[in-house]
Amino acid sequence: MPKIDTEPKLDFEQVLIRPKRSELNSRSEVDLTRSISFKKSGSTWTGVPIIAANMSSTGTFEVCKELSKHKIITALHKFYTLEDYKKNSSELNPDFYMVSTGISSADFSNMCEIVDTMNPKWICIDIANGYIASFLEFCKKVRSRYPKHIIVAGNVATREMVETLIIEGGVDVVKVGIGPGSVCTTRKKTGVGMPQLSCVIECADAAHGAGGFIVSDGGITCPGDLSKAFGGGADFVMMGGTFAGHHETPGEVVTVKQPDGKDKKFKLFYGMSSEHAMVKFYGKKNDYRSSEGKVVQIPYKGPINDTVLDYLGGLRSTCTYIGAKSIKHMSKCTTFVMVSRQLNQIYG
Repeated sequence: MPKIDTEPKLDFEQVLIRPKRSELNSRSEVDLTRSISFKKSGSTWTGVPIIAANMSSTGTFEVCKELSKHKIITALHKFYTLEDYKKNSSELNPDFYMVSTGISSADFSNMCEIVDTMNPKWICIDIANGYIASFLEFCKKVRSRYPKHIIVAGNVATREMVETLIIEGGVDVVKVGIGPGSVCTTRKKTGVGMPQLSCVIECADAAHGAGGFIVSDGGITCPGDLSKAFGGGADFVMMGGTFAGHHETPGEVVTVKQPDGKDKKFKLFYGMSSEHAMVKFYGKKNDYRSSEGKVVQIPYKGPINDTVLDYLGGLRSTCTYIGAKSIKHMSKCTTFVMVSRQLNQIYG
């Protein structure tokens, strides 16, 4: 018989954060940097725990250059070669970029070539389905080869697999989220997933109990969602769509005439499991799989710095509403309330 979990599972849009008395008098008193010690690797890191997703339209050297100014990490996409890294080595700070990899033999060889030469601090093992047996084995293999590197791996969405990846796989940080991304169609194509806020709460509890950490990956639509992810216990938050569509991201700016006759600028953004990405990077989409990603034109947003400041400003403001002096304190200061409506949309 199929099992049904009747306990409510919540997404960011179904809750608000309840305000409470605060000793903070200004957003300027909030410290958004966090220092983290990783038990598995023995490494330490200090920075703003936000990560640009390792998608080809956001995880680029150009984006990394800008985000590192704010001590934000960029997970560089896995299609870069050692030559690409060498060309950009002068602008790479080891604290603020990740070398990404899939789990094939070719991926492993490419990753080892880059890591052995560049000696980065972070390795990101990234596949859509972190539940397959070969994923865990690959994590063990990478940990054995690189005992002192910070290893991030995902994606999964349940506490059991989080614990397994940390305890058995030697992973420092587990990337959690199945299907919440703005250009991900996994839930539509497969019926598989977990509402992201509940995913974060459950997986963070599991990770912290096992001596590890989590990245909440996907589902961020506004600065308030970023605060909710941290409030739910996420140690890091990864964003793709938020960072897409800027001057620094790849792709041509397309001008499209609107029904009112005005011109509007757009940039292309696509999921890494979309047919577009498969054809671009692998030459084809195999018949045994479906496309689990969208291809969309998103409004051109201008400099990425403006978006970063907007999101960091919202995060600081949240902290002043709940009395949290830093991101680390947010989960201890957060009480969520379930709501039937978040915003007054009468004027759009």
